[in-house]
Amino acid sequence: MTAAPAARPTTTDDGDWVHRLLDLARDRLGMDIAWLSVFTEDRQELTRATGDLASMHVAEGMSLPLEESFCVRVLSGQLPPVVTAADRNPVTRDLPVTRKLGIGSYVGAPVRAPDRRPVGMLCCLSRDPGEQLDGSSVRTVELLAELLGDHLAAEQLAERELAARRARVLDVLHRRTVTTAVQPVVDMATGEVVAHEALSRFPGREQGPATLFSDAAAVGLGVELEILAVRTALETAARLPRDLPLAVNLSPQALLAPEVGELLLRGAAGTALTVEVTEHSPIEDYPAVLAALEPLRRAGVLLGVDDAGAGYASLRHILRLRPDTIKLDIALVSRVDTDPARQAMTAALVAFAGETGAALVAEGVETPGERDALLARGVRLGQGHLFGRPAVPPT
Repeated sequence: MTAAPAARPTTTDDGDWVHRLLDLARDRLGMDIAWLSVFTEDRQELTRATGDLASMHVAEGMSLPLEESFCVRVLSGQLPPVVTAADRNPVTRDLPVTRKLGIGSYVGAPVRAPDRRPVGMLCCLSRDPGEQLDGSSVRTVELLAELLGDHLAAEQLAERELAARRARVLDVLHRRTVTTAVQPVVDMATGEVVAHEALSRFPGREQGPATLFSDAAAVGLGVELEILAVRTALETAARLPRDLPLAVNLSPQALLAPEVGELLLRGAAGTALTVEVTEHSPIEDYPAVLAALEPLRRAGVLLGVDDAGAGYASLRHILRLRPDTIKLDIALVSRVDTDPARQAMTAALVAFAGETGAALVAEGVETPGERDALLARGVRLGQGHLFGRPAVPPT
């Protein structure tokens, strides 16, 4: 037996589904402990365990040799799924594991992969001889083992998918396969371009930018991908008019990274910059974000809140961050010319922006009707396909 970590508490307050299922198995059978093991080449690793673990010298994470186990004998047919009075059974009484764990009775069923290959075992054990165990005990454990097999298969699928997402992001980071397209922000009354927004593009990728940024956040590489995107955007800024602000999108998490602040301060020396914080990114610590923004704002970097009107978080961002620019979410802008509710919400945000001194920009303007409805309600600045699609500026 390998050295084992301290036993896990037998309560299931953490809501872990597998532990609850193991508790159900031992309670239904009247057993002391239950575990889920997975097979390696010649051992079984106890990944989850519940019950009176200490009294049977069992702990989660411990490893037992398969050769000495009841499990391998059940799988080979040398033992039935139910073993009672293990200390008197000729097959089990002399096994080292019987003495080490003090096994008096045992019920086990294989946990199978989708191809029906056994990949582990659901085992229930007790110190007593298990006189209450019968055929229904086997059926109970087999049913629960089937559920565990489905659970493990889903876990493995999720792990493979997470690994694939990580590999995609790492490939982008290593090869720096990102370009910056820019979309104009215009004065909708005159058509004059007054700013640009930098939008990351990943040539040759099936996944769109939103998917790749989501993948990066899911695998803990979100800030690294944002840094690459900002670095590329600042390089692109050299090909744009210096007097027009360039907006870059950043999550609150990225804003807290020192490298991001240094990048923006260097970029602000040659380009008018706006940092846009999206409504979809929660801010857990507003004071920390405000502290990170302070040197940027002193250097002339403007602050924008993106996706306003998409939810409560955007309004909270506006109240706490006091942005220079507020962008109306595309869901609010779309069909604003025909929807009185959208028109009322737009008018309210115009009044709010006026009170706070922020500039209001409508995103996703696609039709002349939307443009005219927005202008009629006091929204002067707009961005969308009506005025120009995102494009990589010429070198």
